Amino acid sequence: MTKSTAAPATAPATSTEPGYEALAERFRPVFARIAEGSLAREQDRVLPFEQVRWLNEAGFGRLRVPAAHGGDGIGFEPLFRLLIELAESDPSVAHLYRSHFAFVETVGLEDQQFQERWYPRVVAGEIFGNAATERSGNVLGATGTTLSRAGGDWLLNGKKFYTTGTIFADWIAVTASTEGLEGRQYAVVSTTAPGVEILDDWDGFGQQLTGTGTTVFRDAVVPDANIIQRSVSTTHEPAFFQLVLLAVLAGVGRAALADARVLVRDRKRTFNTGSGELFRHDPLILQLVGQLSAKVFAAESVVRAAARELDAAADQDLDFTLAQRYTKGEVAVEKAQLLVPELVLSAAQQLFDVTGASSTSKSKALDRHWRNARTVATHNPAVFKARMVGDYEVNGTTPEGLHSIGDARPAG
Repeated sequence: MTKSTAAPATAPATSTEPGYEALAERFRPVFARIAEGSLAREQDRVLPFEQVRWLNEAGFGRLRVPAAHGGDGIGFEPLFRLLIELAESDPSVAHLYRSHFAFVETVGLEDQQFQERWYPRVVAGEIFGNAATERSGNVLGATGTTLSRAGGDWLLNGKKFYTTGTIFADWIAVTASTEGLEGRQYAVVSTTAPGVEILDDWDGFGQQLTGTGTTVFRDAVVPDANIIQRSVSTTHEPAFFQLVLLAVLAGVGRAALADARVLVRDRKRTFNTGSGELFRHDPLILQLVGQLSAKVFAAESVVRAAARELDAAADQDLDFTLAQRYTKGEVAVEKAQLLVPELVLSAAQQLFDVTGASSTSKSKALDRHWRNARTVATHNPAVFKARMVGDYEVNGTTPEGLHSIGDARPAG
């Protein structure tokens, strides 16, 4: 087993606007192709396998791999800006890459041998899913999925749910317990390995195409080199995981605004109780669109600001302790979690105020923006984050990143 370290690998940021635009232009044609079929995939429940392939072929998955290992080595802010743009095209596609980019961050925390094993796979276009959460039965901080020795390898057994992105992936990072070892481990297993079964049974009312369903492991063989000893430590990983979700939300907001523009610009019908003008000239309707636009702008701005804090926390030229680096990024993302969901949910709701009853037609599927935003926003209760931010501000208490979900332990 390999043991993780606590400092993220340094990656230069594409910090200038011309630099970001040059980077984004590589992917915007792909994002546009993805957007073309997004509504039809939503309505027909077609998983975006082809769209993921386009992104992999364009090198999207290697953006955070250091340049020394063949990647782009970009910073956090440009990555999250790209995720926002992708989420505007299709929020499910942006969301399903969450586990992949998180695994790339994990690789950056491991030793050189581990990096030399996995970075080339990422650069080659292979992507990674996750299998961390179980529906029930596991006590908070533990897992019912287990690793047991079988000669020089390990056997993986268990059942996971919320395995977002795994159905599209080449590899799965599985959280498991091992007899005789404290804490939990990551077992990295191939999606095509014998004993691995991936089900498309996600039934959420939003983010329906993320593959967020069940994955089952029955004596799946995992080589010793594919086991990572994980511990609860002060790394940027929890904040990174959560900020991906906020980037997806910001992209949903942009998509709602794009629909608002078209609906108001093209609408011919009006109401006698209004100005009698076309909606595109009605000052009250334009005011509503302006409010919606401001909410979307604010949501995206908050995500980018939090990403810049992660960049600063990862900057090895700045004289921070590991604890300070962790706190800087974690607090910023927790504050963002208190703002972004409310802004985007409000924007998605306000979309229906700028048009008439025709906007509720199933053929338009405008409700998808609210459904997607509401689904993403449920991943980590904001009330817990508000309490931790307040505790940090008042008492200086270091916030605890989200690293475990399970059944509450009995009181006493």
